[in-house]
Amino acid sequence: MALDGIVTRAIVQELQAFTGARIGKIYQPTTHDLIFILRGQGGGGKLLLSANPTYPRLHLTERNSINPPEAPMFCMLMRKHCEGGTIESITQVGMERIIHIHIKQRDELGDVSAKKIIIELMGRHSNIILTDMNGTIIDGIHHVTPSISSYRIIMPGFAYTEPPQQHKLNPLELGRQEFLELVASAERDAALQVTDSDETESDELSQAPQKDGSGGPAPSADPIGWIVHAFSGLSPLVAGEIVHRYHQTTDTVAAGTSEAERLWDAFNSVMEPVRNFTFSPISGANARGKLIFSAIPLTLSDEQAKHYESMSQCMEDYYGDKAERDTVKQRVSDLIRFLSNERTKNVKKLAKLQEDLEEAQEADRYRIWGELLFASLHAVSKGDKQAVLVNYYDEDQAEITIPLDPLLNPSDNAQRFFKKYNKYKNSLLVIDEQLIKTHEEIAYMESLLQQLDHASLNDIEEIRDELVGQGYLRDRSKKGKKKKKATRPTLQVFTSSEGIDIYVGKNNLQNEYLTNRLASSNDTWLHTKDIPGSHVVIRSDSFGDATLEEAAQLAAYFSQAKQSSSVPVDCTLIRHVRKPSGSKPGYVIYDHQKTLFVTPVEDMIKSLPNTLRS
Repeated sequence: MALDGIVTRAIVQELQAFTGARIGKIYQPTTHDLIFILRGQGGGGKLLLSANPTYPRLHLTERNSINPPEAPMFCMLMRKHCEGGTIESITQVGMERIIHIHIKQRDELGDVSAKKIIIELMGRHSNIILTDMNGTIIDGIHHVTPSISSYRIIMPGFAYTEPPQQHKLNPLELGRQEFLELVASAERDAALQVTDSDETESDELSQAPQKDGSGGPAPSADPIGWIVHAFSGLSPLVAGEIVHRYHQTTDTVAAGTSEAERLWDAFNSVMEPVRNFTFSPISGANARGKLIFSAIPLTLSDEQAKHYESMSQCMEDYYGDKAERDTVKQRVSDLIRFLSNERTKNVKKLAKLQEDLEEAQEADRYRIWGELLFASLHAVSKGDKQAVLVNYYDEDQAEITIPLDPLLNPSDNAQRFFKKYNKYKNSLLVIDEQLIKTHEEIAYMESLLQQLDHASLNDIEEIRDELVGQGYLRDRSKKGKKKKKATRPTLQVFTSSEGIDIYVGKNNLQNEYLTNRLASSNDTWLHTKDIPGSHVVIRSDSFGDATLEEAAQLAAYFSQAKQSSSVPVDCTLIRHVRKPSGSKPGYVIYDHQKTLFVTPVEDMIKSLPNTLRS
């Protein structure tokens, strides 16, 4: 895991600026996340506390999130006990990924009460726990019942118990001599394990953490494994950095320097800035191409490493919207499956309609056969399987062979051809209507699938409601419990380099509201040409080429052609955009457009300031 004890130490150090700050508002946008709005003398900030099992983290954030209409119970409890409170201290437990935030708040009677928020950033066991100062749990964002864990219970009323001790050593508290003795001890211990006759007992011993940091692999055989095993707060990433620096000193080491001393030098070179709170956050890719981030410089990272002024900026950039995207993927799997099946069904229907169309287009042939037979009844007899007649519709008066049903007389054969002619002639109109409808269905499904690619948690519900409203899905909400319909959808608004607002619709509800209701007639509307994508509107009648380019970039980025180059984007004034009567949600036609060709650049899109507005 990239988030280790060193990163936690860097975050806690950064948050010291908010000691004494007030907690203004508390929100819970998702099941695992809390947002604290902090207000202090040095300015405000937005603090994200996340117990996401895949992406647990704590850092300042600038991201905007949409909160549920009704606050969850845990959020209400946190508001009761923490809103308006003052942060007394923010501390880290040793070098562990556990943070304590002490808060003082006046209750309803005006008495001062103290609370403690415990943030445990431990993968799938991550949690946010509120306790009183006696250590009694008020509540946790994730409950741990006796059936889940026999070691500790996270439920209201129970005493808080720390996570199981790993008995690792604090890497910041070791001096040179202690480190060298630890290496020697670990080597001896590993050698004894090898000679132990009871292999099973030896294996168990090597896996059990010891209070002195021993019991792991030999430092000489597996230095990375030994460092991770012996010291708390050091991830394999940091251990790998220490060993990398150790190997780099091979050619420059002074004569007589032992392997253990070289390992200490590398270890200390990493730990010294951590002791002194001198952090240099970076993110980039390692040798295997995997994205990583760190609170300290890494010599094993590539040359494309990005440097940040704060740990929060680094983590915000690294995590981005990973957590939300994962949650979105879980929630849209059924929608994607449904829309894909609907699209496939309509593609098959389209192929069948094309076959029917080709057959129906032969209608005139049956009319000609019928008329030629009626004109030559005397030359044809019942029982004939075919008739060879002169085609007087042909300029060369060539002969034509007409297949007959031998069980019918010539007149009935002619009538049969006229019936086929009328049937196919009438079906042409129906087929044309069905072709148009089927093409619209396919385009509609593709547009919804594209919207799900960029959807936020709020967007998903709007798309689901749209499908319910269109009759594709049944309403899953409980009877008698009607949802509160928002009068206006929430739109993402970017600010161009020229300071002009650019609105982006992420689904059909937002697209329709933006294009048909919000935008003015002189605003500029953009959309990818013949490609499913978002409606983009420049809310100004005066802007420069830079704003137009950035708006076109947004239209291309939030479209099915996101990964393509030279994407065609049409732009025109809103007055030239209109919605045909009875058309699908989000569908419009337009004219007076000009076409721009742009290649979406994700870094440029992310650099544009943006917010959510409703």
